[in-house]
Amino acid sequence: MVFKGMLSRITKNRFVFTGVVVNALLSVILIGIHTIPGGTRSIAVPTWGVTFVPSYAKYLGLDWRKVYTDLLDDLGVRWIRIEVPWNEIEPSPGVFDLSNVMWQLDEAQKRSAHVLVAVGRKLPRWPECRMPQWVKPLTREEQEVRTLSMVRSIVQELRDHPAIWGWQVENEPLFWFGQCPSPDKHFYEQEVALVRSIDSRPIVGTDSGELSTWWRMSKIVDILGVSMYHSTHNPLIGYTRYPIVPALYARKAWLVSGRVARIFSSEVQMEPWAPSDILTLPVEEQFRSFSIGDFGRNIEFARRTGFDTFYLWGVEWWAWMRQTHHHPEFWESAKKLYKS
Repeated sequence: MVFKGMLSRITKNRFVFTGVVVNALLSVILIGIHTIPGGTRSIAVPTWGVTFVPSYAKYLGLDWRKVYTDLLDDLGVRWIRIEVPWNEIEPSPGVFDLSNVMWQLDEAQKRSAHVLVAVGRKLPRWPECRMPQWVKPLTREEQEVRTLSMVRSIVQELRDHPAIWGWQVENEPLFWFGQCPSPDKHFYEQEVALVRSIDSRPIVGTDSGELSTWWRMSKIVDILGVSMYHSTHNPLIGYTRYPIVPALYARKAWLVSGRVARIFSSEVQMEPWAPSDILTLPVEEQFRSFSIGDFGRNIEFARRTGFDTFYLWGVEWWAWMRQTHHHPEFWESAKKLYKS
């Protein structure tokens, strides 16, 4: 088991390293070719959305329902990405409880908000894959059968809800990140085909904005969502800021624009990348990765990519900073943005 774990980490690191090298080369080429359009304009009034994960709000000691209604009523958010966590909605085989998901959809509908629903086994927030305990001992083939069954049940149950504008199938499924099985393009295509057979709403696929070319994902889905990260932490080298300019996103989007109907940012970093448990990490250390200055800089960076829609990442952290640590400036800055 130890050898198997080491082999998995080596393979995963090689995958990430290859992605870094390929994208570094692509970045040099794209930025150097000035005839490729993109990266020279900003959208004056883009659409600003948010991703909300109840389990993370609870982890931070918050009342997740209050955070959700606050983001709707106080911040004024009208575009929301939520998830359907498998480990919570199917605690035992065939027994589903979608009450918390339905509550979020109903509250959004009351305020004429629009919801992107993420389904699958790999979803936003660490550890990414949210498989129930009863699924983990199964073989990979058995897990895939159960995954398809779960996705089918969820989409069939929720498809009539008017607040849903689209389905996100998995989260960055072709990018090797999280405590998950290795990426499988063929299986992902099966999931997408299944959702298409049940509902006609657009299917969103997400990919790493920094460490992927977007090429494979853009062929499979209707709409492509990409991440925008600036500051990360690595145990070997500490805090790192990606040396990326907005034009890179615009030009990568140009390369795949004929393969998808639309491209947007599904995850703009607006919270720290913590090197350890954020509950015990001093606030000053958190601000090394993400400060109120970074809030404004990241928003301006996003605008300059030329995309028209951005889902911000970190609303639970803003609420935690405001309520627990008496730093309301992140929440207040977001309020100005959403109500501008």
